[in-house]
Amino acid sequence: MITQLGNDAFGDSIIETISSIGVDVSKVYRTNEANTALAFVSLTEAGERDFSFYRKPSADMLFEPSFVNDIDVNENDVVHFCSVDLVDSPMRDAHYQLITKTLNANGTVVFDPNVRLPLWDNAEDLRQTIHTFLPLAHIVKVSDEELEFITGIHDENEAIQSLFTGNVTVVIYTKGADGAAVYLKNGINHYHSGYKVKPVDTTGAGDAFIGAVISRILATDVLNLTQLFENEGEEILAFSNRVAAIVTTKYGAINSLPTLQEVEQAF
Repeated sequence: MITQLGNDAFGDSIIETISSIGVDVSKVYRTNEANTALAFVSLTEAGERDFSFYRKPSADMLFEPSFVNDIDVNENDVVHFCSVDLVDSPMRDAHYQLITKTLNANGTVVFDPNVRLPLWDNAEDLRQTIHTFLPLAHIVKVSDEELEFITGIHDENEAIQSLFTGNVTVVIYTKGADGAAVYLKNGINHYHSGYKVKPVDTTGAGDAFIGAVISRILATDVLNLTQLFENEGEEILAFSNRVAAIVTTKYGAINSLPTLQEVEQAF
């Protein structure tokens, strides 16, 4: 994980929690200049979420671009980012530097816009920022709730095809309870209908899904993404849908994450 936390109790708690489940925190920086960002999640009866964020600025936004000099990247690495930290701040510049470094090393870049409008002064700034960073990614993951906002196109297929710009060769389109699809630039696509569960909390399901996709990429020695998703796209979707489905049956964004054994034994 690459980020910055405040030197406060919340930062200490995050370090303790994620390191206890095996996350490498060697590139998690700390600062006295701002507090750790906070996100509060409230749930509807259906397990859907409403977010409230506390920052302006927060420690992550002050992540210095110079820190990227200490991060080694090679062709086997996958760098994943969202739009949450692409507001005008040092962290945005650091994102650009790390993405560029990854591309130069022939690594893989994954972008999940993960639209969170309350973090932005206006929606158009967010949309334009997404369009700035989107062409830098090889894989873009977008949900059915975000697609029209990002593209400005109502027709689903036309909107998905418009995402193939710049480096983008794979678009992963998630549809909540209706599963997910993967579209390739060469026209091949796969679909998996997902798994029917009774959700209690959807927090972290999207993150768990794309994390599962990335875990499958890292588990293979196939460096050609088109070849990988042509041959294993449906299997990757099935695995990732399984992970996301399990997450929605439990409360919390971290405690709900299953082990590999739990995923393999589910459904």
